[in-house]
Amino acid sequence: MTKKRVKNINFRLKPHALMVSVPVSISSKQTVQAIAHRVPWAIANHPQVLERYKRKNSALVEPTADTPLLLWGATQSLTLTHDEKVAYYRQQLNEVMPSLFDKWQPVVGAYANEMRLKKMHTRWGSCNTGARRIWLSVYLPAYPVECTEYVIVHELCHLHHPNHSRAFWQTVEAAMPDYKRWHDMLAGKTGKLD
Repeated sequence: MTKKRVKNINFRLKPHALMVSVPVSISSKQTVQAIAHRVPWAIANHPQVLERYKRKNSALVEPTADTPLLLWGATQSLTLTHDEKVAYYRQQLNEVMPSLFDKWQPVVGAYANEMRLKKMHTRWGSCNTGARRIWLSVYLPAYPVECTEYVIVHELCHLHHPNHSRAFWQTVEAAMPDYKRWHDMLAGKTGKLD
């Protein structure tokens, strides 16, 4: 458990661990009550977390030189080193990212101030709601372009709801009714979204 400058008590379930961050102002009693309330959820969901962790570690997160180069879900005939693949994916994302944000920002009704790329090993995307900055994983071009679109929609929806509440998922579904297909495709590989 860590005390942070956060508004709510946040839980993150990891293999064999429940990570908890709590607001600095909250009492120990409130913290204990919140954790006790969340333990059944953690126990119920832990097998799924372990399964995802095993899948993630049995498949490579990063493409390597001996794996086929995929671009937007299609196998390419190029042979590249890992660093060359990252540079290639970065270039491909930079080319499509402006038009994808132009397409989805009006649909979601939220606009980012900045869009950046990062070599993220545990996430497909993240959103700094205060700065309205969205980061995308440089590995996204290995998957169908709809996966990248889903990540953009997901992160833009955080500008309306900075959590994964029911209202958040309703906003995602309203913007992209078939989001589950792309969410599940990415969830089966690695990482998560914030």
